[in-house]
Amino acid sequence: MFKQYRKLEKGEFILIGGDTASGGLDYSASQFLSKTKLDVPIVYHSQKTTTTMVNDLVPKMEEIFDITGVPPIIALERNNGGSFEMERLAMLNRANKFRLYVEKGMAGQIEQSEAKRYGWTTSSSTRPKMLEDLKNAIDNKLIRIYDKQTVNEMFAFIVVQTSSSWKAQAEKHAHDDLIMSLAIAWQLYQTEQPEQVFTSGIEDLPDERLFSSGGFY
Repeated sequence: MFKQYRKLEKGEFILIGGDTASGGLDYSASQFLSKTKLDVPIVYHSQKTTTTMVNDLVPKMEEIFDITGVPPIIALERNNGGSFEMERLAMLNRANKFRLYVEKGMAGQIEQSEAKRYGWTTSSSTRPKMLEDLKNAIDNKLIRIYDKQTVNEMFAFIVVQTSSSWKAQAEKHAHDDLIMSLAIAWQLYQTEQPEQVFTSGIEDLPDERLFSSGGFY
């Protein structure tokens, strides 16, 4: 389920990309990319539905916040029920220990005229770019990957010709969920910044230092 390859450190910013599954032989996968260290210290991979994955991810993200002091940000693929699960994540985030990725417009900005769309849409227009961006990052050795299954999926990822174009996908009887989840995480790397939460220190001050007649000092 969870594979962790090193301890997290204070101040690390973790980006989580999730590939959804509807059950059967499909796998749910999430890659935890450290923007701070440019490696993938945690991987989730399970032959379970996206709903079960979300139930597993919530306490893990809360644990990450408790260790790093920085809320991680998550984007599940909106396909296969992922849009519903992103909405459910918003309800489960009662302690505000993690953030939800909001889909950007063409210029990289959140569309103001529409309601917020949580998660990442993998489509015929976004898929080629996200895979090409990930390939470039790997070819240039920008990301350190510890997970052997992820590496194996990359060796089984091929380019095939369709009726109208060429398409990168897993070869027959192979999977690409770990690749797609890492590609989503790498897209987050390009746009998302950490949100610092300062909570320590205030509780150590004497009561008379916290307030004055005008409120906070």
